[in-house]
Amino acid sequence: MLSDALCRLASGVSFAVRQLYIDDDEVLFRAARPLLVNGIEDIISRADLADRGIFLTLAPIGEQQRRSESELWREFEIARPRILGALLDAAVRGLQTLPAVRLTSLPRMADFALWATACETAFWPAGTFTQAFQANRRAAIEDFIDADPVAVWVRQIMANRSTWTGSASDLLRAGAALAGPGLPSGAAAWPKSPRELAGRLRRAQTFLRVLGIHIAFGREGRAGTRVIRIRTRSENTVSTVSIVRDNHHDPRSSQPPPGPVDAARDDSHRPGSTAADDADGADAKAALQYR
Repeated sequence: MLSDALCRLASGVSFAVRQLYIDDDEVLFRAARPLLVNGIEDIISRADLADRGIFLTLAPIGEQQRRSESELWREFEIARPRILGALLDAAVRGLQTLPAVRLTSLPRMADFALWATACETAFWPAGTFTQAFQANRRAAIEDFIDADPVAVWVRQIMANRSTWTGSASDLLRAGAALAGPGLPSGAAAWPKSPRELAGRLRRAQTFLRVLGIHIAFGREGRAGTRVIRIRTRSENTVSTVSIVRDNHHDPRSSQPPPGPVDAARDDSHRPGSTAADDADGADAKAALQYR
């Protein structure tokens, strides 16, 4: 699927092909690129792709603020040297402070978080990026859980209990009452089979885990019956970050930020490998390798 391909490209992907004009040698192609996706509606529908992204909701352009493309590019060319200079200042600060940056926990895009944290004091006080990134990720989590009937149902059944154990068939029957006219249709609708439900749970468990709901898949008994275990704990905030730097690396850490960080969508809108991360790439072809 396209979402899986974008995930692989964002995190880094490689594949091997036979070298040109050679019978027995292979060459490895590697790619990792940032992606910019634009749309009016919520165009990302997979939690694993959303967990690799930053969501921005732009303010509408007023009638008096519109300008022609030529005027826009003319103003950009005037501002280009200052923009480039600011980016280079941030890169210098990042190179200086990166060896001293320590995060108590890492998000999925771990290297991105480390580098952004190292660069942030070129413009803002230490911890500004972490706060903005947490708020942005939290907003994305709430949006995706609200749009996924499986995640909504799991959250409902765990609201008044600490554990639930059963098979995918048991959970499918328990959620059958949700299959009403109020549910969205298509891929977001309630699953039709236990296998489909289990797959949807694997996709949703990364975000549910952030909200304190843990899902584990296993087998029980001599027959090896498949069992799903769901447990809750007190709700977490998104990964808490502690930054350790040498004081001489932060000469501007006391300066206020130049403006608010528009990370959370108020108006509308990888520590180590885990089972949830493995499930995210389940649709990938075997020939594709993750970094």
